[in-house]
Amino acid sequence: MDTAAARARLQEALADADRSIAILKGEHPERENSASDAGAILTDSDRVEAALESLERHRAAVVRALERIAAGTYGRCVDCGEPVPEGRLEVRPEAARCLTCQARHDKAMR
Repeated sequence: MDTAAARARLQEALADADRSIAILKGEHPERENSASDAGAILTDSDRVEAALESLERHRAAVVRALERIAAGTYGRCVDCGEPVPEGRLEVRPEAARCLTCQARHDKAMR
């Protein structure tokens, strides 16, 4: 496991998330609040809010992964302690769980 490469990828992902969040927070639909536009404004606002929430969750996962690198626990499942497969970390360097524990976690979140 090359933690230097993982750190670089995570720092790049963090910078990308920060840029995207800043852009979305800066978007303000400049439409008149007429009755015909009210639904469109709400829909645009809802989409921006959903995108922001998703980006902020991703950003938090990236920050936690960088913290695991600093603590020397990166690449280990936060639930069972087993190694997270390198292929999984290659695709999702912020991954905190092995596939088995991630499936359990996802099922519990439903």
